[in-house]
Amino acid sequence: MTALLVAGAGTDAADEPRRRRGGLLSSILHSRKALVGFFIFFVFTVAAIVPQLFTSVKDPNALQFTPALPPSGDHLLGTTALGQDIWAQLIYGTRESLIIAVVAGLFATVLSVLVGVSSAYLGGIADDVLSMITNIFLVIPTFPLIIIFATYAGKGTLLVVLIVLVVTGWSYGANQLRAQTLSLRNRDFLESARVRGERRSYIIVAEVLPTMISLIVANFLGAALYSVLTAAGLQFLGLGNPNSISWGTMLYWSQNQQALQTGMPLWSIAPGLCVALLGTSFALMNYAFDEISNPALRPVRRRRVKRKRTSPAGH
Repeated sequence: MTALLVAGAGTDAADEPRRRRGGLLSSILHSRKALVGFFIFFVFTVAAIVPQLFTSVKDPNALQFTPALPPSGDHLLGTTALGQDIWAQLIYGTRESLIIAVVAGLFATVLSVLVGVSSAYLGGIADDVLSMITNIFLVIPTFPLIIIFATYAGKGTLLVVLIVLVVTGWSYGANQLRAQTLSLRNRDFLESARVRGERRSYIIVAEVLPTMISLIVANFLGAALYSVLTAAGLQFLGLGNPNSISWGTMLYWSQNQQALQTGMPLWSIAPGLCVALLGTSFALMNYAFDEISNPALRPVRRRRVKRKRTSPAGH
């Protein structure tokens, strides 16, 4: 009898991730916020992969045009004070900005999962040590720490910027994942996995993580949003590579050349708007996944429509 109950619980636990994945995809397709966010992100991704679809300029850093030209058919956003096409720089700058967002967000999320889930599931001394490290990073002022890291670790390299963003961007997600794992640790499907004699690593990877997919994705999007805004701020302050092509370095050079004061406002406005749009896409997708993972956050209007559809005729 006990064996049958354990086998049944194991089957239910195996089927649960499938139901969750199907429900997750359906929820994404029916979320306007997620669709708008994915569309903006898709446009930026195409621009990053194939910039030649949007501009004929091959070298956006080349000083090949007349300086300070106004917007025209040949130069959609005009030219910089150095004779570079602003539109071409904007398109080619998408690649580095997107790489920073995705790579830094991905590795920060992986670190959050490793620390948060392991801390909660293992418990004991491991939980105390990992929780203490997480709390230290949570209370330290982030941006001053970022400036110190970027200055002394080797200013000017993309790798340094990525490392700084990962080191300073994982703690909040780890805290959330630890809390969620604590709520799952004593659930029946995990108890059945322990009874079957499964290893801890298998239980964490195959049983715990699939139940937190939406939360992990939401943490990735939040980390990517943090990376976009922070990297742009670092590069604007001159802590990135000023010779690279990104939206942050465009803001840096436009500030150095006093673009707003000399009649070239689009040099500053365009990259700032792109940073805001990419951040908005991550924020919209993040809000959508928050609603998907937490039914209490879903709009009331959606619930009312569902009640009307499921109510019996004549009531």
